[in-house]
Amino acid sequence: MKAIILAGGRGTRLKPYTTSLPKPLMPIGDRPVLELVLLQLKKYGFTDITLAVSHLAELIQAFFGNGFKWGLDLKYSIEDKPLNTVGPLKIMTELPGRFLVMNGDILTDLDLRRVWSSHEDTGALLTVAVTPRDVKTDFGVIEFDSANRVTDFHEKPYYSHHVSMGIYIMDKGILEHIPPDMPFGFDDLVMSLLAKQIPINVFPYDGFWLDIGRPEDYDLANNELLNRINEIVGNAVAT
Repeated sequence: MKAIILAGGRGTRLKPYTTSLPKPLMPIGDRPVLELVLLQLKKYGFTDITLAVSHLAELIQAFFGNGFKWGLDLKYSIEDKPLNTVGPLKIMTELPGRFLVMNGDILTDLDLRRVWSSHEDTGALLTVAVTPRDVKTDFGVIEFDSANRVTDFHEKPYYSHHVSMGIYIMDKGILEHIPPDMPFGFDDLVMSLLAKQIPINVFPYDGFWLDIGRPEDYDLANNELLNRINEIVGNAVAT
């Protein structure tokens, strides 16, 4: 099973920390978050991994090298200009018929094999792991009818949505829907597939998930890691 980790972002939401350190090298406990992602992939049998890198790529390469220390075969795909989230896939060579794509700055105890199996069963080009997220509205929400009369009021309500976890299973045919040599995001890909009426599968998961790109989640990740480390990486450790 092949995995691709998207690790080229600038981490603007975590500045000033990410001014001199790429976001995937931000420490969670005593390990960079990207190391935890790699160990999780190893736990579920993914040992052939390509890192899509750009911003401060040399630091990531210097830290992880060829992956031998972790029992992994690491390769690097270097962008000479920003290509957003799925644009980097277009410049990669020798992609297999099916592969996992994962952001390099997330922590989750999701069983990646279950997502892979779900994708195989559906026959879709794309499967997206999703999780519920509550979003607070900082204002009082007023509902009204066609006569402009108030019908209801909610003071700073919470709304629940399913959001992308930054974990995807893709078939190689997805590359036909990614334009070459230009920035192309996951949102662009989804909208393009929907417009073409190409089915997209989701894998709902209501477990532990944090995107450390947000400062509040980064702090929470450091607080939670001690209790979650075995669930995330198991016995997959550096050799």
